[in-house]
Amino acid sequence: MERNTPPFAVSNTSHRKGLYPDNEPFAYGWLPTSGAHEIFYEECGNRDGKPCVILHGGPGGAINPTMRRFFNPAKWRMVLFDQRGCGKSRPNASLEDNTTWSLIEDIERLRIHLGVEKWTVFGGSWGSTLALAYAITHPHRVEALVLRGIFLLTQRELRWFYQEGASMLFPDAWARFCAPIPEAERGDMMAAYHKRLTHTDRRIQAEAAAAWSQWEGDTISIRGPEARPSKFNEIDFAIAFARIESHFFVNGGFFKEDNWILNNIDKIRGIPGWIVQGRFDVVTPMDSAWRLKSAWPEASFDIVWDAGHASTEPGIVDGLIRATDQALKL
Repeated sequence: MERNTPPFAVSNTSHRKGLYPDNEPFAYGWLPTSGAHEIFYEECGNRDGKPCVILHGGPGGAINPTMRRFFNPAKWRMVLFDQRGCGKSRPNASLEDNTTWSLIEDIERLRIHLGVEKWTVFGGSWGSTLALAYAITHPHRVEALVLRGIFLLTQRELRWFYQEGASMLFPDAWARFCAPIPEAERGDMMAAYHKRLTHTDRRIQAEAAAAWSQWEGDTISIRGPEARPSKFNEIDFAIAFARIESHFFVNGGFFKEDNWILNNIDKIRGIPGWIVQGRFDVVTPMDSAWRLKSAWPEASFDIVWDAGHASTEPGIVDGLIRATDQALKL
């Protein structure tokens, strides 16, 4: 389904749904894992509501109050958590035992800890990757999937954003991204950045993290730099974000094979799903969402013509709110 027929149309925007009101957690805590990590989590909305788990992006990002506002707080029991090394989880920026599979274990550990039988899983960008991987691994624990900015974490997608592709649309931002890397190392930008982001000298980490985070911030929205998340300017956040992203990306998401998600998509074909995708998403281009929908035809597919990657763009907000409202009826 394509709403807003011509590109950047302003017609019908008055009918778009907006975010639900701010709401505060009714519970929070730190959940121990089997290793050194402790996972910060919070619960919001209705204690007796329909359960959902909200997965943040990155990998390396963190939860924030806006993420609670995509669900009706009177009807949903929302669970959010900072993934390993992120946000308030401890230890910060740690790469030890930090893989897709350990994060999936954390989701299951949290589900059991909170006494949830099945839940709706919500995620955008890397959050969509983790949501899909979790659902494939534990399909009987997922009631529905609500996904935005589809990222399948394939080599093709990584090359597009970190080597050649997005660079042709944002040559000015790409020049800033390349600046910390010597010419001789620019043939593999992910490896060059990973070397610096795992360096023992924090000053070298900080320089690389600032440039890495700015590249993503510069490309995240069709609204321009003003849509860049303010946390990208905080050096502690930027270091954790960039270190963990590069750690996952140079390791191919720790998947057994490239295109692992689509190769295993049959395991979730029976799960109701909603896909919301910005037509002009540069970070996770629409091709990935298109391929996911082609492999999972039962899922609802909402292409938002006047949107890029950011979850807070009005058309994306509208699509996600409509999806979570519909998921309440399951």
